[in-house]
Amino acid sequence: MPRLLSLWLPNWPVERLLRARRSTASPGPPPEPFVLVREARNCQEVAAASAEALRLGIKAGEPLARVRARLPGLHVEPHDAAADAAALARLGHWLRARMSPLVALDPPDGLFLEAAGASHLFGGEARMLETLVARLARSGLSARAALADTAGAAHALARFAAAPTLVVPPHAHPESLAPLPVAALRLPAEDAAGLARLGIATIADLLALPRASIGRRFGLPLLRRLDAALGQAGEPLGFLPHPEQLAVTLPLAEPVAEPQALHALIDRLVPLLCQKLAQGGQGARRLDLLFQRLDGTIAAVRTGTAAPSREVAHLARLLHLLVDGVDPGFGIEAATLACPLAATLPPQQQGPDSGPGLAETVDRLAARLGEGAVFRLAPRAAAFPEASVVSAPPLATISGSWPAHLPRPTRLVEPPERVDAIAMLPDRPPVMFVWRGRRHRVRAADGPERMHGEWWTEPAGPVRDYFVVEDEEGARFWLFRCGDGEDPATGDFSWHLHGLFGA
Repeated sequence: MPRLLSLWLPNWPVERLLRARRSTASPGPPPEPFVLVREARNCQEVAAASAEALRLGIKAGEPLARVRARLPGLHVEPHDAAADAAALARLGHWLRARMSPLVALDPPDGLFLEAAGASHLFGGEARMLETLVARLARSGLSARAALADTAGAAHALARFAAAPTLVVPPHAHPESLAPLPVAALRLPAEDAAGLARLGIATIADLLALPRASIGRRFGLPLLRRLDAALGQAGEPLGFLPHPEQLAVTLPLAEPVAEPQALHALIDRLVPLLCQKLAQGGQGARRLDLLFQRLDGTIAAVRTGTAAPSREVAHLARLLHLLVDGVDPGFGIEAATLACPLAATLPPQQQGPDSGPGLAETVDRLAARLGEGAVFRLAPRAAAFPEASVVSAPPLATISGSWPAHLPRPTRLVEPPERVDAIAMLPDRPPVMFVWRGRRHRVRAADGPERMHGEWWTEPAGPVRDYFVVEDEEGARFWLFRCGDGEDPATGDFSWHLHGLFGA
């Protein structure tokens, strides 16, 4: 079953302009507030407004003359629709290489992504949406995203749902669409206004009407939009093409649907692609396997490699792990294996002891568990223990070294849990503490080990005094007191359990 992700960039013209101005550093960002204007109906109207202009009540579609009457000092710039469209296409190609093999433009400010074959690489559909929106936010682009079984439902929910990211479970899109306004169906303005005059405000109101009466009054276009959103009619999407030089296609004389046939297609496609990669001195970092169904839809799976590879057996094994979940529909009539992301890989001498390396092991684990589930730990310069370790790509070169510390617990409690403790200030260990409702009497203790906070970000200079304590049953704990025990500016003198020694 297809799972379509609709990405909406509500402030795309303004944010695209600001990004372009930042990259060129000239002529600089427009002064706030400002609007972008276009020619429409023999006058100039607002195409988009900056954040400050929106706060002042300016809306897209308003005549410029009316807006200037309210705000005489408003800065005005022409709207460049062609630049917006070109930038949206570039963003689509960027997403195709990093998020999903199937990306379609949804102009003027949106895109569609097929998530069924790619969401596992991000730890699931919800994580995929969160990752996508967060990446765009780091680039200065505000975004909303929704994922559903149909393009119409995803498009409507991305624009009208309350949450900025929303995943609709399979087959649940009719219930999710019901409370949305009828404008969410991408209707012409006159149709939406006509429905409003009849008191039909939501899609649920529309579904309650007899289908025949809807068709007689508003025509077939409204019914087509409704059927497409509900999954009762198809909606073709024009997915962006893959580079021809790094893709191989295998048309079939007879459609196939058996799992064994799909595995056989992999065994035929991978050697052909590896041959192309070898000719260019490249190795695959990401592979997209696209199955074209008889009904014109496409089923896709995506996998990646931790290091460039053109080993036929290794790449085929990765794809074999994923192809069992592909729905062939009424049959597969063609298959394409594309490499949207490749890297230089010079020829290597294979010795008699050559075998699967660490990179191949990482790739197999990532294919089974998800791309984000395989990583290594790297040290980070930080004041407190919970921030001193970060995750890194599994084959990344780790710079720096692990600091030499006093004995550390085998398990950290994250976040540290507050405990009730009895201790003499300023530097004595606790004689008793209560953790999770259980009382522990301290038999032996070592400390304190003082850790200072990041003084360059915390002017008050937070302090922690750590103690290793052992209770009467022999269990050992890592406790700390906030503050130095004398100056309240260094902490509130509360006690916390941060780690456990032993199993």
